[in-house]
Amino acid sequence: MSDPSADCFHCSTPIPSGVHYTVTIEGAERSMCCNGCQAVAQAIIDNGLSDFYKFRTEKSDRPEDLIPEQLRNTQLYDADELQRSFVKVSDQSQIREASLILEGITCAACVWLNEHHVRQLDGVLDFRINYSNHRATLKWDNSRLRLSEVLQAIQAIGYYAHPFDPRRLESLQKQEKSAALRRIAVAGLGMMQVMMVAVAMYIGAVSDMDPQMRSFLRWISLVMTLPVVFYSARVFFISAWRDLKRGRFGMDVPVSIGIAIAFSASIWATLFGGGEVYFDSVTMFTFFLLTGRYLEMAARHKAGQVAEELVRLVPASATRIRDGQQEVIPVSQLAIHDLVLIRPGEIVPADGVVMEGISSTNESLLSGESLPCHKAVGDNLVGGTVNIESPLTMRVEKVGEQTVLASIMRLLERAQSEKPDLARLAERVSLRFVPIILLTAAAVFFWWYQHEPSNAFWIALSVLVITCPCAFSLATPAALTAATGLLTSKGVLTTRGHALETLAKIDYLIFDKTGTLTEGELAIVAFEPLAALDKLELQALSAGLEQASEHPIAKAITKLSDTPVVFSKLSSESGRGVKGFYQGQEYRIGTAAFVSELTQQALPDKPQHAGASLVYLGTAERWLAQIALADQVRPEAKAVVEALQKQGIEVALLSGDAPSVVAHVAQQLGIRQALGAQLPNDKLAYVNNLQRQQKIVAMIGDGVNDAPVLAGAAVSLAMGSGSQLAQASADMVLLSENLQQLPFAIQTARRMLTIIKQNFAWTIGYNVIAVGLAASGLIAPWMAAIGMSASSLIVVLNSLRLRQ
Repeated sequence: MSDPSADCFHCSTPIPSGVHYTVTIEGAERSMCCNGCQAVAQAIIDNGLSDFYKFRTEKSDRPEDLIPEQLRNTQLYDADELQRSFVKVSDQSQIREASLILEGITCAACVWLNEHHVRQLDGVLDFRINYSNHRATLKWDNSRLRLSEVLQAIQAIGYYAHPFDPRRLESLQKQEKSAALRRIAVAGLGMMQVMMVAVAMYIGAVSDMDPQMRSFLRWISLVMTLPVVFYSARVFFISAWRDLKRGRFGMDVPVSIGIAIAFSASIWATLFGGGEVYFDSVTMFTFFLLTGRYLEMAARHKAGQVAEELVRLVPASATRIRDGQQEVIPVSQLAIHDLVLIRPGEIVPADGVVMEGISSTNESLLSGESLPCHKAVGDNLVGGTVNIESPLTMRVEKVGEQTVLASIMRLLERAQSEKPDLARLAERVSLRFVPIILLTAAAVFFWWYQHEPSNAFWIALSVLVITCPCAFSLATPAALTAATGLLTSKGVLTTRGHALETLAKIDYLIFDKTGTLTEGELAIVAFEPLAALDKLELQALSAGLEQASEHPIAKAITKLSDTPVVFSKLSSESGRGVKGFYQGQEYRIGTAAFVSELTQQALPDKPQHAGASLVYLGTAERWLAQIALADQVRPEAKAVVEALQKQGIEVALLSGDAPSVVAHVAQQLGIRQALGAQLPNDKLAYVNNLQRQQKIVAMIGDGVNDAPVLAGAAVSLAMGSGSQLAQASADMVLLSENLQQLPFAIQTARRMLTIIKQNFAWTIGYNVIAVGLAASGLIAPWMAAIGMSASSLIVVLNSLRLRQ
């Protein structure tokens, strides 16, 4: 057995104590730090690529980064051990969902091309790409299609996909920015040098410059333009070629045609000494176009910042307790039922239950709740939250893709990658726009060639460049990403792409009562002695009796006293109450009928509490106390209802509780339409009736019984503490449980819709004016490049106003 204290042969990270993974490489048994490195290394050896270890020059701390080029997108990623870290397996074991990163995405047309191509593969159930951060969600049937085949299909059209990793995403974004800045630097330097020569040539044109000197300056300009075209502008040509190979016109097609024609015509003029050269225009609009795209990329990264913050919440390592010993291991090696020590200031590495300790956690990034949450033995801990005060020992209950954080990330990605109606409209317009641009540019060139041949070329070039439809494709996704990111930071998780667009248009908002408008737990609202005994003594008697019951009412009453009376012969009667003996005397607590069987006396007159459940305490001699319990209305509920009504939304209340209780809650909150004793089918029929009246209805609830009506509403919201079925049926989840976020979410949705319309108005107006100006010869190619870049940047910056 190899030395367990050595570093991992594959990734060079220290091997945790007690870990024994090995692979035989070049006749020697090499130690690995985890089963992921073992799977990668074994695949390398099995494919005859052991020279990879001989000739590598550096090592990485990520096993996924240490893969020979020949193995990328092959059977490597089909290994279950490797998929465990980024693939979610559904109840049907062959249906899988993976989170991927796509490299090579330059515009919305790339997104369309990849989605269209991958969805045609037999076995792919769904494939969506988030343009803001280039993350893709793939759902496929593993019995019909392997993950490696999907990755190979993506590679076949010129892109590269690999499993999502938050550190790699951050690294790729840095690389993307660095490469973009290098291209801008080369283009900027080339532009400045070529412009200096161009100025000399312009002066020479009016001062009778020697032809040999003019030819020399043209050659100098050509040499300085070469790196701009073949390095800086290379990204445009690669993107355009990918699109043309697939038989479609992407957004870089007109740009590439313009650069290629201008550069080719300039070379021809330089070689043969006739015509005009456009080296200054080529370098200038390459520089401005790259600069615009860089600024757009930076804004796009900022728009997806909340999602990126979520993926960085999970720590890299955890302190596992085994046989009384502490060991630091990678989080990926945690298993269910492991015991984990979480020190103050450390991040909870997985979902679990507190076994030892008392502390509080900061859950603000997950729920939007700024106040610390108290945690004691038996309480749940959510991975990604921060332990604040004291050490906690947790038993792991969920790991990897099963955790709450992973679920939130999947739902957020789904919402940002799904396309609402406005986005699909923009996509259809963009796909038809490029051919129209090419035809328009050709027509403009033909007209000018007939009337003023010397200007025909650069005017047509300006038309090609200035009307790129990038802004059309960015109008919706940029605003959608900014809005969903803002709401997620406030504890409102959007899980469907259409949700915000629909939420902005709602006429009705229907509330469930229990757990939604109310806290969902019974609390004591009044404790009234019926005999001349000390109130604290009566409360101790009540709490002692209820120790025998698990009913929600009993749980509330047991909190009345820290020193409950100890009864003997305790017994509980379902639906009636509890009886027991203390100091030889029988006591009962429960319904009036149950206690009256013992007291044999009339119940004293006491104030009735509307909407409350009444429980009585008594002995054979007398009635002792009346206890009123009610599900407390959330403190913010009344203000929320008023705010919704001010927004022009009709509020209704549907509940399965007794009509009298529902009416009381509705009266407290100022809700005019309220119905009690509503079964799930009744709620759904109510919603369907409103929809037949052309009303757009939203529903918010928390229970399993709300799932049908949540699915039936135009847009639905589930409470964060509600059932998983309710959350799965909902379009949005109120993680923070703070109803005050409802009016804010609707206001944000309406702002988003307004901004999307502004984006469309801007892009349509810009293109109409720009085409006219370019076709009339008033705009030079370099000015066209600035206009095209500025139009896209304005759309993104306008969308980012949603984050304010």
